[in-house]
Amino acid sequence: MQSKGFPKGIISSTLARRASRRLTFNPAKEFFMPLVRISLPQTTPSAEVAAVSDTIHRAMVETFNVPELDRFQVIHRHGHEELVCTPEYLGVNHSGAVVFVQITCAPGRSLEMKKALYARVASDISRVSSFSAADVIINLVESSRENWSFGLGIAQYSQ
Repeated sequence: MQSKGFPKGIISSTLARRASRRLTFNPAKEFFMPLVRISLPQTTPSAEVAAVSDTIHRAMVETFNVPELDRFQVIHRHGHEELVCTPEYLGVNHSGAVVFVQITCAPGRSLEMKKALYARVASDISRVSSFSAADVIINLVESSRENWSFGLGIAQYSQ
């Protein structure tokens, strides 16, 4: 689908669909997909990995204004010696089984949205897996839109 005003191949079909539904479209004000890296113990069963992955995405959709179809995740399983987390930090006790979640996204979300995301991710992961909320370490990295390419070697948001 080609959206009026955008050269063919410059934006993804998802962006074209969004743009065609609005009278005005400003990519700089949109909250688009984060890239999520999930690191967890090698021994985590596949069903639990899937539950953690799904839970993080659902939390981002419901608290962080991420569109349902904007899902990009890299999942890493690590040996015991490759996941290092201090036993206690800032009054939070950690076990030997931690999950590191790094979310890279465009800037612009409020502190309240970030806090809601952190709480939701930790709470929901502890509900659907063997990991405790204290063992969910979340790092948010904000990156300017011109630092992203969604394929074809094009910086779609710098157009």
